Amino acid sequence: MGKILGHFLMPHPPIIVSEIGKGEEAKASATVEACVKVADEISKLNPDTLIIITPHGPIFRDAISVADGTYLSGDFGNFNAPDVQFNSVINSSLTEDIVKYAFGMGIPMIAINEDSAGRFNIDYELDHGVMVPLYFINKKNTNYKLVHITYGLLSEVELYKFGVAIKQAVEHSSSNSVIIASGDLSHKVTHDAPYGYSPHGKTFDEELLNLLKNGDVLGIFKMDKNMIECAGECGLRSIHILLGTMDQERFKGELFSYEAPFGIGYGVVRLDTSEGGDTDFIEKITNLKDEAMKIIRDSEDEYVRLARETLEHYVKTGEFIAIPPYVTKYMLNEKQGVFVSLKKDGELRGCIGTVFPAYDNITDEIMKNAIEAGERDPRFNPVEEDELYDIVYSVDVLMPAEKSSREMLNPKKYGVIVRSGYRTGLLLPDLSGVDTIDEQISIALKKAGIEEDENYSIERFEVIRHK
Repeated sequence: MGKILGHFLMPHPPIIVSEIGKGEEAKASATVEACVKVADEISKLNPDTLIIITPHGPIFRDAISVADGTYLSGDFGNFNAPDVQFNSVINSSLTEDIVKYAFGMGIPMIAINEDSAGRFNIDYELDHGVMVPLYFINKKNTNYKLVHITYGLLSEVELYKFGVAIKQAVEHSSSNSVIIASGDLSHKVTHDAPYGYSPHGKTFDEELLNLLKNGDVLGIFKMDKNMIECAGECGLRSIHILLGTMDQERFKGELFSYEAPFGIGYGVVRLDTSEGGDTDFIEKITNLKDEAMKIIRDSEDEYVRLARETLEHYVKTGEFIAIPPYVTKYMLNEKQGVFVSLKKDGELRGCIGTVFPAYDNITDEIMKNAIEAGERDPRFNPVEEDELYDIVYSVDVLMPAEKSSREMLNPKKYGVIVRSGYRTGLLLPDLSGVDTIDEQISIALKKAGIEEDENYSIERFEVIRHK
């Protein structure tokens, strides 16, 4: 019988690798020292397998991916340190067992090897989310095999259940394993952070680390979704899986270090387990999700409800819904541009809209654009019926646009339209991750296919957002 010997959270900033940082890593000395401490502890545990969960491998919206070959190699060439190289032997038998147990729990999986990587047009190599932790671990011990997992953009419940599948696979194998959740915390902790600043950044980091220290799993799943989105993190999904690997166990976390010297939160944590945890935890977090969705549905106004019911009816029947009685006279009589946005598990699932009214009234705009967002957004596959329960809707009604200059913009208040000839790009206001005028303009230009140094005009507009 196999066993999980240890559970760790580690960050993965390449700058803490001395060959990359070239002295800058000294600004994150607490993180470096903590990673060395983790490497020492893992060396003493002497596992035959390292299971590392990363955000930076082949990531899929609808599945978790695992490396399914014999070897996996990589280097830091993308960070100007090509001589720092890694060659890992994959524990193929344990990987196969994890996939089998995950499928048994209904978790979608994709096995990535050199052939399938070519079909998906992705690289089959180690990513920095794995290589940074291995940089420290390999200085102490290289006598292990690797299980390489890249989380998918699945629901919290599915990610936790996948962690349970890992635990079951290990316990029914002959492998003694250490599990590492690789992930940085908020990318927006300070005003000089490269991804912009959010007041939610430090709050998110402090709350998450306190919950880990206290072993409060349910508290982690109750964290405010708006705060999480605004914080701009990349490690929470890795942690959701890590928590599942401790299912039905108690745990406490020991914080080795936390700092944010470059505006990004780095946390290093060891999680110590003991017997006596909840036996029905999957049911509890499932109920949390159900309660949250009920609150969302109960708080929908006429605009959001119409978008949701239109798409749900169309996906199920292929037909437009009859105009419901709750639609207001204003919605039936006024003409305005409308954008309908869909999110699933916190990620965009579709967004289509009209800058200027294209139909007879707001009602028609909502209904047509809801179907377009769900069925014909070229960035996504059409929404399927089994997804409908998980989708959260918002409806933006656009006010008339006015000519503007860059200085007159405010990405939290105004949307932006850029034009050059026949090319037009639009970005809605108050979007997560868009905190500066430069970011807003840059994204709108890319959507239009306009280069930054071309001549273009700027317009701004306000929206009434229903969500």
